[in-house]
Amino acid sequence: MEPIILDQIPFEPNFEEAAKIVNLRPESSSAEDLKALLDAARPVAKPKAMFKVVQVEPRGENQVVCEESIFNSRILHVNLSSVHRAFPFVVTCGREMYDWKISQDDTLTQYYAEMVNAVALYSAIEFFINHLEITYRLGNTSSMNPGSLDNWPIQEQIPLFKLLGDPEKSIGVQLMDSMLMIPNQSVSGIRFENEKNYTNCELCPMDGCPSRKAPYDENLFTDNYA
Repeated sequence: MEPIILDQIPFEPNFEEAAKIVNLRPESSSAEDLKALLDAARPVAKPKAMFKVVQVEPRGENQVVCEESIFNSRILHVNLSSVHRAFPFVVTCGREMYDWKISQDDTLTQYYAEMVNAVALYSAIEFFINHLEITYRLGNTSSMNPGSLDNWPIQEQIPLFKLLGDPEKSIGVQLMDSMLMIPNQSVSGIRFENEKNYTNCELCPMDGCPSRKAPYDENLFTDNYA
C-alpha cells in the first residue's frame, strides 16, 4: 500500500491547553508572549502526518517484518504478535513552523516559538490518532517509537523511514545521520491496536521526564516481555 499523507491538519490552539502542554502558568509574565506567538503561528502552521497500513509478520522471538523492513525488538515483537496490521508513521509540526522558529530574532523568542512548535506537533498527533481510529475502525491503540526504549534503539529509524518511502520529500521531515529528525518537533513510530493500554513510559526508568504518561513498572518487562 502506498503511503498516506495528511497535510490538511488544522492548527487552532487554545491558549490554556497550549500553556499546559508547555508547562507555563497562564497568569505568568510570559503568558502574553505565548499568546502573541500563537497568533503569529496560526497562518504559518501546516502540521503534517505520513503513514502506511502494513501487514505484520512476527519472526523468531525478537523480530517483526513489515513489507521489506525488518525491526529488531523483543517488546515490539510481543506487542505486534496479536495483530495482523500496523501503522508506521511520521508526524511533524511542519517545516514551515521550524523555519518560522529559527527566523526569530532573539534566543528567548526562539524558545517560546519552540514551545509553539511543540503545540503544533501535539495537535498533529491527536489528529493522526483520531484519523486512524475512525478510518480503520480501531479499538484502543498504542505506539512504539525508535529510541524511546533501549529495547528498540534509535537506529531503527532507518528501516522505518525506508518503509514509509521518502518522508523528507513527502512531508519535509529529514532523518539526520544522528538518527534525529528535522524539524525536531517530529515523532516517528509504529501505531497498533492494543487493548492493554501499553505505553513506553511503563518500561522507561528515566527520572524527571516531562512527557511521562505512566509510572515506571520495574517488573513489567520480566512479566510480559522476557
